[in-house]
Amino acid sequence: MTRKILIVEDDAATAGYLAKGLGEAGFAVETCGDGRDGLFLASEGIFDLIIADRMLPGLNGLAMIGAIRAAGIRTPALILSALATVDDRVDGLHAGADDYLVKPFSFAELSARIEALLRRADRIAGETQTTRLIVGDLEIDLLARTVAREGRPIALGAREFNLLEFLARHAGQVVTRTMMLEKIWNYHFDPGSNVVDVHIGRLRRKIEEGFASPILHTVRGAGYRLSAEI
Repeated sequence: MTRKILIVEDDAATAGYLAKGLGEAGFAVETCGDGRDGLFLASEGIFDLIIADRMLPGLNGLAMIGAIRAAGIRTPALILSALATVDDRVDGLHAGADDYLVKPFSFAELSARIEALLRRADRIAGETQTTRLIVGDLEIDLLARTVAREGRPIALGAREFNLLEFLARHAGQVVTRTMMLEKIWNYHFDPGSNVVDVHIGRLRRKIEEGFASPILHTVRGAGYRLSAEI
């Protein structure tokens, strides 16, 4: 899947420069110019990396990252700032940032730091990641990419498997259509179609028909929830 980066930067020129460069490098980029909006977006858990200015309206970058960490979100975060003293950099790292880059900066150095942060995140994920996801009597083997319920194998297409995996990683939580569009289809806008609902319908038939209890629930007006509990 395409790596997704959130840029929280109130200077439009800088935000545009970053978005253009990272987009050309193959990343999917979303920008916002306010710390509170950045916190809201980061809390969705759909980004692979956060780049944040330190001085932001609404909520400064350090406070934003501190709130993200307090919420248990471990997404790698890099602070960009014109504040360049050792104490400034230490404050940023203590707030929960993984790296601190002083403005002005070269795009080549930024790219190298991003690659390093993503490699480290992948390594940590690889060390801690389970190879199976279990929700009630539904079991997903992530290595073999197989699914079974009550021990009975269920054949899924690639998109259906990715969708089920995403739902299972958020088991018990409401997953919105926007989250699924961005993570599974890489849409950063609502295409005005019912693509999510169509795929959910197909997936639901495969994992529920012939079984005693529902496991994929519609949360009216919000999204969907994968749970063995009704």
